[in-house]
Amino acid sequence: MTDKIDKGPAATPPAGPGASGSPYEAIKAIPVRHYGRWISAVVVAVLLAWLIYAFSQGKVIWGTVGDKLFDPSVIAGLGNTVVISVTAMALGLVLGILFAVMRLSNNPVTSFVSWLYIWFFRGTPVYVQLLVWFSLPLIFQYINLGPIYKNETVDVMTPFMVALLGLGLNEGAYMAEIVRAGIQSVDEGQSEASHALGMTRTQTMRRVVLPQAMRVIIPPTGNEFINMLKTSSLVSAVQYTELLRASSNIGSTAGAVIEMYFVASIWYLALTSVFSVGQYYLERRYARGSLRSLPPTPLQRLKANLNMFRRTEVAK
Repeated sequence: MTDKIDKGPAATPPAGPGASGSPYEAIKAIPVRHYGRWISAVVVAVLLAWLIYAFSQGKVIWGTVGDKLFDPSVIAGLGNTVVISVTAMALGLVLGILFAVMRLSNNPVTSFVSWLYIWFFRGTPVYVQLLVWFSLPLIFQYINLGPIYKNETVDVMTPFMVALLGLGLNEGAYMAEIVRAGIQSVDEGQSEASHALGMTRTQTMRRVVLPQAMRVIIPPTGNEFINMLKTSSLVSAVQYTELLRASSNIGSTAGAVIEMYFVASIWYLALTSVFSVGQYYLERRYARGSLRSLPPTPLQRLKANLNMFRRTEVAK
């Protein structure tokens, strides 16, 4: 005869949380309070308000900043800043690709020359390089290339040429390392497959390796260009009338030195902001092959939030 075992209340399936007669109580979720966030936010807000108040009490004629913001001389200097930045960056990019390929070459001579170029121009300040190019007529009276070209050095080394060589050659050393890192990020199997198809080294580099390396090269290149916009202010020392020099000239003659520095700062912020947007969309373009779906742009997120808000209002 089988004995009957009384399983007791445990044999009854427990009711859901919060139900009557349930041995379990409903869980009460208590949100975590982040006191540190509030404290840091208050501290930052107080410091920001103090900074704004300090500048408001300073002897700055803010009306002069607004009046001189679109001064013809300032706008001309702004154009010169863009021109020298773009041309110097283009020169640096061409030199960077050339010396990166030389650095990765199996030829010990070209590899050593590339290393020497990168070592020298990265190891000396760009300001010193600008002054050396500016003082070149003190060393060479003539630039003599035989039957190709001959002229006085002082006529060749104009302020624009000095700024272009000083900024472009310095940038080429940094771009060489960026391009080299991008090339080395491409799997070697890509090159081996290209060689198996009969492509030469030049064709492989131009058609296979460099297009894939652009995804790695573009982000730091954008940062370098934005840095170039600000570094271009150094060429005022070699008498090239860019944004800072144009603003300083007006400030010294009008007795508004600090006001014109604010004018220059506003335009530098505007330039870097515009080119940062361009960098963002350029990075998206070259990221298409590495991501299954690109993240939405700020405009796309704004439109999605607006559509969600409209649907919520309609539902109400």
